Amino acid sequence: MERLIEKAQVLIEALPYIRRFSGKTFVIKYGGQAMVSDELKDSVAQDIVLLKYIGINPIVVHGGGKEITSLLDRLGIDTRFVGGLRVTDRETMEMVEMVLVGKINKEVVNLLNRHGGKAVGLSGKDSNLLVARKRPPAQAYVDGAEQYVDLGYVGDVTEINATVIETLSKNNYIPVIAPVAVSLEGDGLNINADHVAGELAAALQAEKLILLTDVEGILEVPGKQETLISSVKRQQARDMIISGNISSGMIPKVEACIRALNSGVARTHIIDGRLSHSMLLEIFTDTGIGTMVE
Repeated sequence: MERLIEKAQVLIEALPYIRRFSGKTFVIKYGGQAMVSDELKDSVAQDIVLLKYIGINPIVVHGGGKEITSLLDRLGIDTRFVGGLRVTDRETMEMVEMVLVGKINKEVVNLLNRHGGKAVGLSGKDSNLLVARKRPPAQAYVDGAEQYVDLGYVGDVTEINATVIETLSKNNYIPVIAPVAVSLEGDGLNINADHVAGELAAALQAEKLILLTDVEGILEVPGKQETLISSVKRQQARDMIISGNISSGMIPKVEACIRALNSGVARTHIIDGRLSHSMLLEIFTDTGIGTMVE
């Protein structure tokens, strides 16, 4: 009986959050280990479908960097990252689009549908959802010397045509978006999934941006889990990027949070996707997990 009462108390604790967020839009970036482990895949899908059933509108943006790297390795194509972004030549771009749009997007859609959702897959090319321009060369250090590296077919979103997302969401579908954009010249461009999620959250004036990652959140001292920061102001986050405390793949995540916040998104969260039902713990409990950037 005590266990049953505890379950009821969990629901009661969640009630004010359900009431507050009903009818709101959450943009969720799905990636990392949560896309690899079958158990975590099911956990994330259940969380997203539950959000939809209680009146929240989840918009899913997925990554797929590990699968892209795995395919490139098998094909003998070198992988290089600058500032957390993959250097993408034309051949690599073909592989990126094949993996993200042709494989992973359909897998995520199927996963959500199997758990009772009504998911529809999109890429940035559909209805010109994501229009982008090539990103200029990025600063990097090669053999100790500063250089500017051409990132190739890597883009920055310049325009979002969100009508198709809004239409699907209003009709009880869950949009699932692959982070491939189209340029004005018609080329496919590889966009960091965190950046896409941040731009979409801004365009949709989402209530929350939630980024699933493979660490506990933002750490005050890199590598030391006990220094997890539960809440950080955006200026402090910027300073941590400049100082190097936030580096590599965490940079695009924090940039996405700052971009969303500056555009009116109420809250942004970086949470550990390796923890089962991490989204529900962050959204519907008083203590939460991970790092909230505000």
